[in-house]
Order: sequence, then structure tokens, then C-alpha cells
Amino acid sequence: MTTPPPTPTSTPLGSLPPREHLRLGQIETVLDVVIPVYNEEKDLESCVRRLHDHLTRTFPYGFRITIADNASTDDTPRIAARLDDGMDHVTAVRLEQKGRGRALRTVWSLSEAPVLAYMDVDLSTDLNALLPLVAPLISGHSDLAIGSRLSRSARVVRGPKREFISRSYNLILRGSLAARFSDAQCGFKAIRGDVASRLLPLIEDTGWFFDTEMLVLAERAGLRIHEVPVDWVDDPDSTVHLVRTATDDLKGVWRVGRALATGALPLDRLARPFGEDPRDRQLSGVPGGLARQVVGFAVVGALSTLLYLGLYSLCRLGVGPQASNAAALLVSALANTAANRRLTFGVRGRERAVRHQAQGLVVFAIGLALTSGSLAALDTATVSPSHASELTVLVAANLAATVLRFLLFRAWVFPERERRAAEDPEATEARGAEDPQARQAPHDPQDPQDPYDRNDFSRSAR
Repeated sequence: MTTPPPTPTSTPLGSLPPREHLRLGQIETVLDVVIPVYNEEKDLESCVRRLHDHLTRTFPYGFRITIADNASTDDTPRIAARLDDGMDHVTAVRLEQKGRGRALRTVWSLSEAPVLAYMDVDLSTDLNALLPLVAPLISGHSDLAIGSRLSRSARVVRGPKREFISRSYNLILRGSLAARFSDAQCGFKAIRGDVASRLLPLIEDTGWFFDTEMLVLAERAGLRIHEVPVDWVDDPDSTVHLVRTATDDLKGVWRVGRALATGALPLDRLARPFGEDPRDRQLSGVPGGLARQVVGFAVVGALSTLLYLGLYSLCRLGVGPQASNAAALLVSALANTAANRRLTFGVRGRERAVRHQAQGLVVFAIGLALTSGSLAALDTATVSPSHASELTVLVAANLAATVLRFLLFRAWVFPERERRAAEDPEATEARGAEDPQARQAPHDPQDPQDPYDRNDFSRSAR
């Protein structure tokens, strides 16, 4: 007999609260370990029994093992149902569609456990790393935790082909998405439940790229990812199709990179404030974040100046100094506003992006007047100024314009009240009330067209 799963409660769209140590005495099931499987009749039972024995002996809190069957066509469903009926703390879930990411997203979305984890059915990772994996999530130190086979102290046994593919993939992630975590594909990860409720609706992939997308979005949102070096032995009987998986992963890298570049993802929903340490409190009379903003603005300004000078020198090959100055300053101003919006003042998403660029163009006009006036003054003072003289005058004029640009950005384009409103959950809810589309998650569980329809699987009754 099967019963439909409960509908997950809705999560407010404001930023996440500060991390806290879980109140373990009030929680019956602290950890929910999901094992996604597809046609794993050979290894499933031995894996579950080995994991159950390990958790019973070593894990000091309540746990559950959830077998997530991805539309298996062999004897896997019957074995999973037998384990569900015969073992305490073991539950079987059946999905009618394939996809590891779909299985994890569905089961994690419905789990009430405050710490969620998953591991591959082959148990390639030594289980002694499980408690170090979830401990930082229980203590409130971290938001996600991953096992790393590429850490210096990890011990790994696998063939050169898989070693090359794994390291190449992680180099691609570092080069294209600026990822800082070391191992995206290790099937040994955990996440806090409150973070999962906000993060999972933003993840589109339903297959093997699910892990990478989850980690990239979490890292870009400023969440803390804890890495645990693991002992890992390759499974020679793995059914993963390397070419197809690599192709899908590269498509996912392109899709996520484009979404991040255009600000299409509402990562502000995942923002974490600082904790309760008195050093994190704002001091009276000191503008919040001023030092960080100055540093960020200086870095962006230096890069923008290099871009501006390069464009100016390029344009001067074909047009006069005034036209070259205007074109170079316009392009660099658009890039400068976008970079400062995201990096210096922490404004994410597309809301008010057009208005911010329009205000940035006003600031650009002021900079254009300063630099153009400087060039005009140079032409008046010198009949035929050298290119080096023009660049020197422009650098000096840009330094003066930079100070004014920062003041205008901070006080007018990105004022403090807007930055505070973006971090205030009540303000976020108010904006959602004005725009009904803003309140709708990318995947609505009530939408009949939602590919993650909760009716496509069932949970075995205990």
C-alpha cells in the first residue's frame, strides 16, 4: 500500500537567517541519506545494509536512509520495498522518470530532516568520511559539504582515463564559472535543509550536472561550502556513460554561465547575514561596508581604466581624439556600472538593472565632460600634442572623475536604503506582493506542466 507524500511547505523569499547549531534534542531524524539508484539490483541490498550498520554504530543522532529508485526496470523496486519493510530507518521512494538530479531534488524537497545527504550506491567513498561531512552542517558552521577526491590528503584509486576526465572537468569549471571548490562530481555531498528549500527551486538540471549547478549557485550566493578529503576507490562496473555525461555537463556549464552573466538568477534569496559575534555588528557613525566598497570600486575602476585606454588607443587608429574618447568611455562605462552593481554594491538580479545603467550613463556624461574638457584644454595649449600627452591628461582627468563617480554611485545609483531593502526579508516579500511573478519559484509543485510533479512517484508506507 502506498500513500501520497506531503506537500512541502512554502519558504519565504527573504534572505536566509544566520546559521545556528541544530537543537538536536528536539529533532527525531537529524540526517536523511538518499541513495539514488537505477537498475542496481546487484549492489543495492549490500550497500544499504552496510550503510545502515555504519550509521547505527557511529552516528550519534537519528537518521534515515532513503532509496530513490529512478524508474528502474529490473528487480531494484522489489529489493527496495523489501528493505523498506524489513529494516528500521529505511524508506523506499519510486520515481517514474530517470535522472539522479530529479531524484535528489524530489526527495530532498519533501524531507523534514535538517541535514540532507546523498551517496552513490557503489559506496566508492569510505564511510568514515560521513560524520566529518555532516558535522559542520549540524554545528551551523557551513551550508553545504562535499567529499573531495582532488584534495592533497585524499587517497584515490582509479584509472588514468577517469582521473584525466575529472581533473579536466574541474579545470573547465574554474576557468569558465570561476568555481573555487575542488571536486564537483564526487557522489558524496550534504546540504542543510533550510538551504535546500531555497536552492533547489533554482536548479534546472535533472541529471548528473545537478551537483555542479547546485555548488556553483551556492558559491556565487556566498554560501559556505565545506570540503572533506575522502578515500575513494573507483567502481569498474559503473554504468555512467562518460561521453554523454560530459556533453550534458558542458551544455550545463554554458547555460549556468549565461544565466549568471545576465543576472537571471535571484541569488539574493540565498544570502546569509553575519552571525551573533559582536564584531559583526555595525558601529555607529561608520558607513556599513564602506571599506569593502572602496576596495571593490578601486579594482573595478583599475580594470575599467585599462579597458578604456585600450579602446581609446584602438579607436585612435581610425578616428579623432574626441570620437575615440567618447566611444571608449561609453563602452567602459557600461561595463563599469555592471561590474560595480554586482561586485562592489552587491546588487543581484535584473530588477532596476536598466535604471541603474541609465543613471550610470549620467555619471558617464559627467566623466565625458571632464575628459573632453581636458583634451580641449590640451589642444589649446599645444598645437599638435603627442599620443603620450593625450593619455597622460586622460588618466589625470579620469582619476578626478573616479572620485566623483564613486560618490554618485554610492549616494544616488546604489543608495544605502536599496541595499538594505534587498537584504530585508519583509522588503523582499513586499516586492513579491507587487509582482506576483516574483513570488513564483522556477518550478511550481502545483503547476500541471511542472516536470517535477509530486504525483510521479510514491513512498512506501511503513
